[in-house]
Amino acid sequence: MSALFGTAVAVEAQKALASRVMISIAALVVGGIAVLSVGMLLGAATGDEQILAKMGPLASVGGWAALVGVVAQITAAGGVVAFGVALSWMFGREFADGTVGGLFALPVRRSTIALAKLTVYFMWAVGVAILLAAVVAVIGLALGYGSTDASGLGELVRIPVLVVLTALLCVPAAWVATIGRGLLPGIGATVVLVVIAQVFAVVGIGEWVPLVAPALWAITPDAVPVASLFLVPSVPLVFGVLCALAWSRLQLDR
Repeated sequence: MSALFGTAVAVEAQKALASRVMISIAALVVGGIAVLSVGMLLGAATGDEQILAKMGPLASVGGWAALVGVVAQITAAGGVVAFGVALSWMFGREFADGTVGGLFALPVRRSTIALAKLTVYFMWAVGVAILLAAVVAVIGLALGYGSTDASGLGELVRIPVLVVLTALLCVPAAWVATIGRGLLPGIGATVVLVVIAQVFAVVGIGEWVPLVAPALWAITPDAVPVASLFLVPSVPLVFGVLCALAWSRLQLDR
């Protein structure tokens, strides 16, 4: 079982690299967040009232705290969309390209293939998180914030943690892409996740909602109990199991 799983992971990784879709999404996420963050900080420095209003409490702070806060704001919204699209592609493309039928001839369980896809996705998300943190560190130094101290390092660490947690929260998109047999259902589910998160954030109970807690913690860590972050793994665990079950029950005529 472990050997077949390892083989499945290797195959899914090769498929992801060969398509360049995952690499393109990673580049767009890191590059887009970096450009938008720098733009907002430079705009705030010039006293642009609209940008200052969007930054909220972050407008009154500076240095690494402001940079990390702005990056967290952008990542919280844009990250969900990017990761949801990535998962929708990984699972939905098998149906869209008509390659799902060939999976029935493989000596690997389809549930194992689904778990291999999720494993590759998680490793990719960790890579994106590390890369974004490195880019943010370079931006901070380029903006003249200087070498970060222990406090600043703690601020910076929130970025990769937020990225990974955001990626985990998008696993429902993989399940919906499977039962919907295509990319669009998964992307639609991603939009629903964004809407749900916004609703709970506006209501004011987001600190204990897995879809909202990571973003609130990354922006204002003192306002969110760290214990609430431990609820986040429940989402990928539940929907990861549902996804594996859905793949195990796939039929050629459905």
